[in-house]
Amino acid sequence: MRPMLRSGRFTVLVAGLAAALAAAGCVSTEDIEGIQSQLSDIQRQVLQLQKQAPSKEEMAELESSVGRQMQALLKTEADMQVKLRELSSQIEQLQAKLEDTNYRLAQLSQQIATTNQELKAYRTAPPPAPAVDPNLPPAANPPTPAISDPKALYDAAYNDYLKGSYDMALRGFNEYLANFPGTELADNATYWIGESYYRQRRFRQAIDQFDQVLSRYPRSDKTPSACLKKGYAHLELGERSQGVVQLQHVIRQYPTSDEANLARQRLREIGVDPGH
Repeated sequence: MRPMLRSGRFTVLVAGLAAALAAAGCVSTEDIEGIQSQLSDIQRQVLQLQKQAPSKEEMAELESSVGRQMQALLKTEADMQVKLRELSSQIEQLQAKLEDTNYRLAQLSQQIATTNQELKAYRTAPPPAPAVDPNLPPAANPPTPAISDPKALYDAAYNDYLKGSYDMALRGFNEYLANFPGTELADNATYWIGESYYRQRRFRQAIDQFDQVLSRYPRSDKTPSACLKKGYAHLELGERSQGVVQLQHVIRQYPTSDEANLARQRLREIGVDPGH
């Protein structure tokens, strides 16, 4: 109704202006008609602009639509965060299983080599020695494989960890380190002790073990994982600043590693910009 009212007033104004000009004798009839034509064009343009302007109802509908889209985007982002956390957990499990598979393959390869050596020794063995006098004291027996074989002991402890028997895994890995501290798997055993503590939510003990990995075996392939899990443990204990510093250290020291990607993801989850 308002555009029509304004249009009527505009027409009356134009007619009055034309009549006044005619009465004054200032312009000719043709000039007045030309002015009226121009004013009519302007009036049509004004009406067209008024029709094109959005109404309150349209603006409200637009705002409602934008609100719905924002809600959908927020829900999608939340779902993605949940999926990322699930993928992170799956990656950790797959890494553990991959290490176990690689270790078993190496162990199997060694067993095959040992078997081949035994066969070769059997083929070239000298004739059997004469019978031993039963009255003589028996010779000392060699240590049992369960005690003398570091790989068997490590493998048993690692299997306990994979099965979730963390107390047994702790006993096995500690026994391994007590008997074979200088072997090439000592760094791994130290790391898996920390992981066992972490899985039991004994985060302070876990941090101590990860620190041992970092101090005793700085060139170990377990060093990036120890740094990452140390940061996680600090966050679990509520020590946010220490956890953030530790995760940022992982990104700086090992920027292209899987551990660095996990550190960036965890920092985003707690609202910290991981940087580049």
